[in-house]
Amino acid sequence: MTSPARESIDFLFDLEQFGVKLGLDNIRLLCAALGRPDRSFKSIIVAGTNGKGSVAAMIETALRAGGYTAGRYCSPHLMALEERFTVGGRPVARETLAAEADRLRETVERLLDDGRLAAPPTFFEATTAVALSLFARARIDAAVLEVGMGGRFDATNVVTPVAAAISSIDLDHQQYLGATLSEIAYEKAGVIKPGAVVVTGETKPPALDVLRRAARERGARLIEAPRDVEIRAALRGGWTEVEMTTPVRRYGPLRLGLRGRHQAGNAAVAVRLLEGLGDCGLPVPPEAILEGLGGVRWAGRLDVAAVDARRSIVLDAAHNPAAVAAFAAYVEEVWPGGVPLVFAALRDKDVKGMLRALGNAVTAIFCPPLASPRALPPDTLLAEIRSTRPDLRAVAASSPAAALDAAWRLGDVVGAAGSTYLVGEIMASLALPA
Repeated sequence: MTSPARESIDFLFDLEQFGVKLGLDNIRLLCAALGRPDRSFKSIIVAGTNGKGSVAAMIETALRAGGYTAGRYCSPHLMALEERFTVGGRPVARETLAAEADRLRETVERLLDDGRLAAPPTFFEATTAVALSLFARARIDAAVLEVGMGGRFDATNVVTPVAAAISSIDLDHQQYLGATLSEIAYEKAGVIKPGAVVVTGETKPPALDVLRRAARERGARLIEAPRDVEIRAALRGGWTEVEMTTPVRRYGPLRLGLRGRHQAGNAAVAVRLLEGLGDCGLPVPPEAILEGLGGVRWAGRLDVAAVDARRSIVLDAAHNPAAVAAFAAYVEEVWPGGVPLVFAALRDKDVKGMLRALGNAVTAIFCPPLASPRALPPDTLLAEIRSTRPDLRAVAASSPAAALDAAWRLGDVVGAAGSTYLVGEIMASLALPA
C-alpha cells in the first residue's frame, strides 16, 4: 500500500512528463498564489556550468557557521528528493516535503480550474515553488538557490537576490542555452540583477565580456575572483590545502572540505561573495567563512568512499567534458597509474568529449544500464568508446553493482562518473549516505 507521503511526492515526479520549459510565467504565478514566499528571506543565487553546487554548498555552510538560519535548494538529487531542500544543513523530513507538495497540488489544481494556469507546471518549476514555500515556512534568514539550467529563464530566477555567483561557463545543455560560450554566458548572466553583488570565477574572454557588459548595463558590482584573489594550493593525502589572500583579508592555510585542485577556484568565488554579503545585510565573520571552506560536504562530487578495509570508490557526478577533465586531473594526481572506471551517460550529453577528457586517468571502462529513459544503452555507449577511445578496454555490465564488481577485480580503487543517475544508483547499492 502506498503511503500518503509517497503519493504526495509522486505528484511532483508525475510532472516530469512535461519535460523542460524555460520561462518565468508559471513560477511567478505559483509564487503569487502561494503568497510570495520568495519575499520572506534574502536570496543568493548561484549559476554556472560546473562548480555551482560546490559554491552554493560552501556559501550555505558559512552562513550557518555565521549564526544564520539558512536554506539551500539544489539539483539534481542523488537518491531521494528530500536532498534538494535543506534547512539548517539537513534535508527536510519526508512528511514536511509531502505536506508542502500537497499544498502546491491544491494550488495548481485551483489555478488550472480558473484558467490562470494553462497547463501543469514542470517538475523543476514545482520543486522550486516547493523550496521557496518550505523556506518561508521555516522562517529562514537566507536561501542559497542553485540554478537548474542557464539562469535567465530558470525557475530559480523568480527571486530578487541580494547577491549572485556565476562559477564557470562551459559548453553544456546547448540545445537549450546556445552553441557558443557567449550565448551560454548571456543566459547565465540573467541572474545579474540591478544593484546586486555578483562574483564570477570565469576567465574565458568570450564569456567574461558578456558578464561584464550585463553587470555594467544593470548597475551591478561584478567581482572577478581570479583577478583579485591570490591562491596557493597543494594536494596532500588526496585533499586540497590552500592559502588565499583577497583584497579584504588572508585565509589559511586550511584544508578544503571538497576534493580536487579545481575547488580552490570555487572557494575563491564563495569567499568573495561571502565577503560582499556585509553590504547586503548579511555580514559573515572570517571564522565562519573558514568553516564554509573547510567544513562543507557535497556528496557524490569527487567523493572518495571506503567500501571496506580494502576497496574504495571515487564518485563524481561529472557529466560534461570540463567536469570530467577535473575528475581526471584529480585521479591522475592521486593515482598516477589510473583507475578502472564505471561510466554511464544520458543521450543528450557530449559523450565523446567526456571520453576524450578522461585522458590517462582510466585503465578500463565498464558500462552498466541506468534506470532512466534518457540513458544511453550500454551497447551504444560501447560503440562510442570504441570509436573515440580504442586504446581503452570497454565492457558492458548488467547493472551498476555488476560493473563495480568487475572493476574491482582490476584494482582496489575504482572510479564512477558520467551521470548523476549513475552516482545515485551506486550510492544506493552500497548504502552510502547522501
